[in-house]
Amino acid sequence: MKKWTFIIDVAKCHDCNNCFLACKDEFCDNDHLPYSISQPNHGHRWMSIQRTERGQYPRVDVGYLSQPCMHCDEPACLGAAENGSIYKRDDGIVIIDPVKSKGQKNLVDSCPYHAIWWNEEKQIPQKCTFCAHLLDNGWQQPRCTQACPTGALSVEYLEDNELTELVKKEVLEAYQPHLNTHPRVYYKNLYRFTRCFISGSVALSDVDECAEGAVVKLSASHLENDLETITNNYGDFKIDNLIADGEKIMLQLKYSGYEKQIKHLELTNSTDLGTIHLSKNKP
Repeated sequence: MKKWTFIIDVAKCHDCNNCFLACKDEFCDNDHLPYSISQPNHGHRWMSIQRTERGQYPRVDVGYLSQPCMHCDEPACLGAAENGSIYKRDDGIVIIDPVKSKGQKNLVDSCPYHAIWWNEEKQIPQKCTFCAHLLDNGWQQPRCTQACPTGALSVEYLEDNELTELVKKEVLEAYQPHLNTHPRVYYKNLYRFTRCFISGSVALSDVDECAEGAVVKLSASHLENDLETITNNYGDFKIDNLIADGEKIMLQLKYSGYEKQIKHLELTNSTDLGTIHLSKNKP
């Protein structure tokens, strides 16, 4: 049967927090039984936004990872729950029963994604419900996706085979798949948060001008093929989606009429090489 899935595009998230605020508006001071009782005004982030900064001045970018409950197909919290206090609906949504879960603070630590929060006043664990109460009443999406102004958040209601095709077509990934919970949240452009880049600028030393169209080629043992790009009109280049595992890489920079330059380095983080000057070929 069809199940709900979050699709989140990291490249489109600007950290506006509309999703977070919409969640607060829907759940603070509001009970939505049998799925949830009111969320505290402060402390909880059922839609949490993580941030990472990559690179060095002057080439720096920031990635934002919107993270609700992953509504896993094999949720770790389910095995830790007592009295059937956590259950997974046929449509894929994982629910913490707000009555049966009372006093089970251990459920907070059972989630490897840290998506469960403890309500000290009510003495219950709480999390994103996918706005199940709204979907049951005919809504086509939860409040967070409705409020997203950039299209970074969306949901799909698909058969498993349809989801498999979408994942392949859109090059979607699960976050931290090694946890083996099989989350129903998929990310596009996840490399903007989990991987690194190498960048720089190429200039011509004899005329002190930017080298537009210089060829930059990156080679590494784990790559089946070399990665190649050309510099823009400012002489800048950027090669992204690289694994920061300390592996040695080789960077070749070529520009017609100028000596090729080769750089060897170990990539442990996003790295900006600054301005690289090419010397004119000797006559």
